[in-house]
Amino acid sequence: MPETTPVTSTFLPELPALGAQAERLIELGVHEIAGLPADQFRSFAKTAGAPAGASDTLLAVHPDVAPASALAPLLRREDKPGFVVTDMPDVDDFTPIDPVTLPDAPLYFLTGIDRGDRMANWSPDEALPALTAEARTPLVLTEGIHWVLQQPEALERNHCFMTIGSRLRKASGALDARTPAIWISNGTGRDGRERRNAPKVGWCWAGNRHTWLGFASATGRAAG
Repeated sequence: MPETTPVTSTFLPELPALGAQAERLIELGVHEIAGLPADQFRSFAKTAGAPAGASDTLLAVHPDVAPASALAPLLRREDKPGFVVTDMPDVDDFTPIDPVTLPDAPLYFLTGIDRGDRMANWSPDEALPALTAEARTPLVLTEGIHWVLQQPEALERNHCFMTIGSRLRKASGALDARTPAIWISNGTGRDGRERRNAPKVGWCWAGNRHTWLGFASATGRAAG
């Protein structure tokens, strides 16, 4: 296991209250993507039973009703919309892997959100067992997108993150070697110059290390 890399990161402000998060998703039209009434988001935020006064609690919509391909374009950075890399047309086929379990509900919340900067320069194969041993659960891709929708500051140059709770399983049952991540485009290659500084949903190999990617995780999930 690699040593933890010291990271100097911009202080992240507290996440908005769940009620404000619900309004943000409604403003973006996520309720329409999910096929749910706006009032269901508001009601959930009021009755979810999230820890009182928690500043690291995130409202999420289940990927079965709000997939990553629909959420990624809602991301914004410098007025540029988010996008999914061209070589990830199967982005919505990346689903939770063991030991990650999502609540059986369209709306739920996560507690103890952390970007995992301390694991920068670890590979996904190294980070997953370490997070599990710490009783932390890695975020799935849609949860990472929800986080950046609510807290754009969570995505910054040299301090972006992977969402290794999502993986693609092949027909053989083996895991595809790609692991999803969210970072900032440099506008090179197939991204296109016009996408420089835009939020980017892409992937990295499960065995590779990157000094600028942490591993986003949470302490738990609940449907209220």
